[in-house]
Amino acid sequence: MEMKKIGIITSGGDCGGLNAVIIGAARMAHHLGIEATLIPNGYAGLYNLENLNLVTIDISRADKIHSGVAGSEAGHSRVKISKINDPDKYEKIKTGLKKHNIDGLIIAGGDDTGSVVVDLLKQGIKCIHVPKTMDLDLQTYSVGGDSTINRIAKFTDDLRTTGLTHNRALIIEVFGRYAGHTAFRGGLGADADAILIPEVEVDYEILYQHFKKTYINRLVNSDVRGSTYIIVAAEGVKNKEGKYFTDTVSTDSFGHQRLSGVGKFIRTQLEHYTKQDPDWKTVLQQEGIYVEGIYMYPEIREVSLGHLVRAGATSAYDVTFGKQAGGAAVHLMKSGIYGVTVVGVESTLITYIPTEEAIKQRFVDLDEVSFHESLGVCFGRIPEEYQPKYNLQTGKVHRYM
Repeated sequence: MEMKKIGIITSGGDCGGLNAVIIGAARMAHHLGIEATLIPNGYAGLYNLENLNLVTIDISRADKIHSGVAGSEAGHSRVKISKINDPDKYEKIKTGLKKHNIDGLIIAGGDDTGSVVVDLLKQGIKCIHVPKTMDLDLQTYSVGGDSTINRIAKFTDDLRTTGLTHNRALIIEVFGRYAGHTAFRGGLGADADAILIPEVEVDYEILYQHFKKTYINRLVNSDVRGSTYIIVAAEGVKNKEGKYFTDTVSTDSFGHQRLSGVGKFIRTQLEHYTKQDPDWKTVLQQEGIYVEGIYMYPEIREVSLGHLVRAGATSAYDVTFGKQAGGAAVHLMKSGIYGVTVVGVESTLITYIPTEEAIKQRFVDLDEVSFHESLGVCFGRIPEEYQPKYNLQTGKVHRYM
């Protein structure tokens, strides 16, 4: 069947690069003689498609979308189609698609969104998945990852000034759910002293000793008696019982709880060791900072960056990748290729993998952790020696993951 009209959906959490996906898909569709329309508010909009008036994204409308702004012109929702309490839900969606003469869907989202793509495909609905998640835990690179990492690094670096001014240790809590990619790369980008991720079980005594040594070394070597210590922690770091920190018992339609509170837990663990350590009185008296009952050990504060890391601006990398992925999805659909996730565009080669493979969760490589432990970063464990292998690169260079 000839592809005459496509629907564009963005779904799941907001992040950088989504508007670039819309622009890339809409402009490539126009170039190939295909009409593009925007289906608003993710899968909620798809479910209610029969009753909606849709916006055609022609060249003039696409020109009004700014690819450098995070978030999505199309809007989002966290809706799992299979869990909608309506036995006719799939027929309702098909009726909506038929009403608007939509032949196929380009859907940008993460693992949850991708799982619905797989579900829709089984119902005979033609879909292409564009990988989008700031968590970076898909098997492919995903739109939003670079933007989020850069924002984490920027905000963390900015907060260093308040840490130095008040001689504080700071714990920066960041999004990323069950994988530590954003904390790992964002923390490295900000020269964090310690990075705590779900992939590594944290020994808080080891973390404390690294904090103490680093903080005191900075203090005694400062000509203005200033020091700080920066920890970047993923929200998915678990407690000593192996449970996630959450402030709610409710879950979204995909079964996810809202993670929150790991920064406070880390602070209490460090304060526990700090208050028992007599060395602080000696050091702080020596440096002229100690005040009985007021300043007897370094102050530790936690800061949650929250939605700041997924808002605001989109990085140039995500704008470029988003446009390529959106445009490549149209080419794949026009060629009769469905049920896949766009991996990337290299020269004339559009790479893709089955969506059910793409959405399998990917975690931080612990060999990369040991590499950065060699550089002095603490991950809350006894450092493991990096064991490199050597390979002469003869083909294309490795893409950013």
